Amino acid sequence: MNRYLIIIEKAKGNFSAYSPDVPGCAATGSTRAEAEQEMRAAIRMHLEGMKEDGLPLPESTASVSYVEA
Repeated sequence: MNRYLIIIEKAKGNFSAYSPDVPGCAATGSTRAEAEQEMRAAIRMHLEGMKEDGLPLPESTASVSYVEA
């Protein structure tokens, strides 16, 4: 099982999520937790579709760091 970094951002009335390692895959939710749950499902569905199409699965290469400024 691969692990993929997801980014969750606060939007105007909800939260949106995406993964830099899985282009074209995004999800939204009314809460942070819901956006994360929806993104988990979206990534699984996206990867299943890629497998069915015979495409290589993306590697997890993204990482996160915080800097103080």
